[in-house]
Amino acid sequence: MSAEKIKTDVEQALGGIINPRHGRDIVAAGMVKEIVVDSAGTVTFTFVLTREDPGSLARQARKAVEGVPGVTGVKMNVVDSADGGSQPAARPSVRPAAAPPAPPTPDELPSLGKVLAISSGKGGVGKSTVSANLAAALARDGHRVGLMDADIYGPNIPRMFGLSGKPEVQGGKIQPLEAHGVKLMSLGFIVERDAPAIWRGPIIMKIITQFMHDVAWGELDYFLVDLPPGTGDAQLSLTQIVRLHGALIVTTPQEMAVGDSLRGAKMFERVGVGVVGIVENMSYFVCPDCHARSNIFLAGGGSRLAAELGVPLLGQIPLQAGMAELADRGEPIVVSQPESPAGVALRELARTVITRTAGLAPAIPITAPR
Repeated sequence: MSAEKIKTDVEQALGGIINPRHGRDIVAAGMVKEIVVDSAGTVTFTFVLTREDPGSLARQARKAVEGVPGVTGVKMNVVDSADGGSQPAARPSVRPAAAPPAPPTPDELPSLGKVLAISSGKGGVGKSTVSANLAAALARDGHRVGLMDADIYGPNIPRMFGLSGKPEVQGGKIQPLEAHGVKLMSLGFIVERDAPAIWRGPIIMKIITQFMHDVAWGELDYFLVDLPPGTGDAQLSLTQIVRLHGALIVTTPQEMAVGDSLRGAKMFERVGVGVVGIVENMSYFVCPDCHARSNIFLAGGGSRLAAELGVPLLGQIPLQAGMAELADRGEPIVVSQPESPAGVALRELARTVITRTAGLAPAIPITAPR
């Protein structure tokens, strides 16, 4: 099949995709530019996406091109534009300034298994507690698990696993520490406990890159990344370094936490990473004597967030007396008290995550806003 024929078919396939923002197809709207088909059938094109456009359009465009007969590969460059490219560009009268360098293309790392980000919109919702116990529960069920502490500003994973000391370097690779069957890497193993992390984005990018590529993780089934709260440099750096299978959003039932978590979930969607589901922490309290269940905070926030995002509520984790003390001793509750209410809920969460991520493929990256 000729390259010209493939190009015509590609244009027709892309013309069938409608941008819901304005109801026009993406070709007519000027969102697709510079389609080139080489002799081997590889299609290269630029896709113009504004902040108002749904990020799913880029994934639709890639899949549409991949489905065209004769196409052997797709190279799509997603760029941001204030006007979405809907109007033809005027011929410049002067030489334009050099474009800023494109962000790095994230790598697919099959050896890490399912790569899952664990995030929250705000601090204090128990994201690291969920991360640590989810990792320990997966390992307890016989899976090979790695947990990377990307919370640069508050690395708590070492304490939660009862580990300290600097990791060794062998053969040019950092050797992760291990506890409760989980391989671990954290800035907390490297810097002093009282050292403040006063760092800008490029340094955070470098640290996360090193933790991903220079650590001897080996062959894993699940690779969890405990992110700092919010939607800052660490989140964007991670999506630019590795292709994620999805993100888990941790919230508490209160509306303030839910609102912040919604923004965090939308950030992942904006860069092409799907949200696997919502974990509601501190959902309720079970009396240890009468076993009655009480809602300490407002109820239903996690369910409402899941419904708004169109994703499942993966689990509701109760408050439990003594859980903080166990964490301080480096004992995840799924290990030390697996039959407690929180232990049971977290083990069920692990089984749900296994089921929900079984068929997931690494996300197709979308260039994040600069």
